[in-house]
Amino acid sequence: MVERCQKTDSHSLLARCGIALSLLVISIILFALPQPNLLTVQGIPFLAYFALVPVFLLVRFVSWKTVWLFGIAYGVGAYCLFTYWLATFHPLGIFVISFMYGLYLMVAFPLLKAAASLFPKWGWLVQGVVWCAYDFVKTLGFSGFHYGVLSYSHWRWTPLIQIVDVVGVWGLDALITFTSAWFTAVIVDAYRNRDVEGCGCRFRALVRALPAACRGHWISGCCWLVVFAGVLVYGFVSPVDYSQETQVEVALIQQNSDPWVGGMTAYQRDLRTLMRLSDQALAQNPQVDFVVWPETAFVPRIAWHYRHRYERDKFQLVQELLQYLDRAPVPFVIGNDHGVDGVGNRILDYNAVLLFKPGENTLPPTPDIYGKMKLVPFTEYFPFDKQFPQLYQMLLNGDTHMWEPGVEPVVFEVDGLRFSTPICFEDTFGFVGRRFVNAGAQAFVNLSNDAWSKSLACQYQHLSMAVFRSVENRVPTVRSTTTGQTCIIDPNGRILAMAEPFVETYLVGSIPVLDKTEKTVYTRLGDYVGVIFALAAILLLLAGLLARMLRKVRT
Repeated sequence: MVERCQKTDSHSLLARCGIALSLLVISIILFALPQPNLLTVQGIPFLAYFALVPVFLLVRFVSWKTVWLFGIAYGVGAYCLFTYWLATFHPLGIFVISFMYGLYLMVAFPLLKAAASLFPKWGWLVQGVVWCAYDFVKTLGFSGFHYGVLSYSHWRWTPLIQIVDVVGVWGLDALITFTSAWFTAVIVDAYRNRDVEGCGCRFRALVRALPAACRGHWISGCCWLVVFAGVLVYGFVSPVDYSQETQVEVALIQQNSDPWVGGMTAYQRDLRTLMRLSDQALAQNPQVDFVVWPETAFVPRIAWHYRHRYERDKFQLVQELLQYLDRAPVPFVIGNDHGVDGVGNRILDYNAVLLFKPGENTLPPTPDIYGKMKLVPFTEYFPFDKQFPQLYQMLLNGDTHMWEPGVEPVVFEVDGLRFSTPICFEDTFGFVGRRFVNAGAQAFVNLSNDAWSKSLACQYQHLSMAVFRSVENRVPTVRSTTTGQTCIIDPNGRILAMAEPFVETYLVGSIPVLDKTEKTVYTRLGDYVGVIFALAAILLLLAGLLARMLRKVRT
């Protein structure tokens, strides 16, 4: 009898471990599939509405002793699968990101379990609030990272994303997260009320109990449908036709190379390619108003080497570029490693954008310059070099290039168009675009380099976030990239044209010159919805904990 009980306990433990691991694996896969991924660069957006069901079930199923371990495993596994392309840059990159999110979710998973435990009836809804709070908080601070936010899976579903000009990506994130929380509540109730004896099979009993469980949550389900319908209606009525506005023509150059690979030989090759493609674009499209080259398309420090001429080969290349720009018929917007004299012999490096107007401000004097404000954590910026010197040295040895952060949201002007230039990673952050528009920008001119990733999925993941910056602020975006996705996005988030990736090419198109005196709710208020979710999660969990303590005192 004792041996039989021991065997039963062993089988039960193995079954529980199998269920937990299955939920974990499904959760990791569903984290990646809605977004651009290895299987499809378009992503499978409808899966976003179910992506968190196994997560919410998993935290309920596992014990308090192990829930944090599953949080680590989920974070590491999800980001290894989703941002696999970081390993192309350096193995340390994917290690840092996946480990960081393992730590974040090590905290988030117990909070999700606490939500279900402290609120027996409405725990599913509190879990949804906690997840939305986590999604927002993970984008803040030095290590903020927007990759993986559910909203971005909807970048091609134009009607549904129009609402972000009011509520930002966090309102849409809540709309999507709610369905996972709701289906979790239905499954949990069905499991509790299943009749195994009457059915003879646990799975069939669960399925038979689902309709009754759905009826138990019909009011909340109908409320979601009403909100979803309202979002759709807004999505169909809010887009504006900008074709009658004054248009500015822009040529976007894509040289199909990583400018940082190859040294002087690569710098010379890329300059020839950029000039050749620009000349072709201008010859075929004489109406072009300005030309855009990608992020650090020209690596040697233009202003620095013009002043300090001891590296003759780089000075000569800079001189060749400046002579070309001075002869050009239109202004050029160029990404460059901009150097400034620091203390002693130190050079302060900025990932910068320089605007050159022929015959007006080609060096000397110094051209208009913007320095990237939001740098990529660990690979472009690490402010804790004194606190963690060994980690900092590891990062430097990992082929990183550390920059100084810019401080001002610079607004350039060409032919009556005021525009700002978010550099690469910056167009994944809503607050950066908002700063530019509040400073007077009427358009975004993004310069990016994702060539190092050698991944189409990476480039589409980046593009998916850039789409939202246009809708949030109702401004057009043009993207000039090294290898893709070079494109033109209208203020409604529609991609009007896109160059073929991984080829030497250019893209010419027009963008409207808009009156930005009327700002969107998002431009004025920013990520207020994310802040509300963060505060709501804290208050709800504290209220639930306090209520439980009071109940214990009374009993």
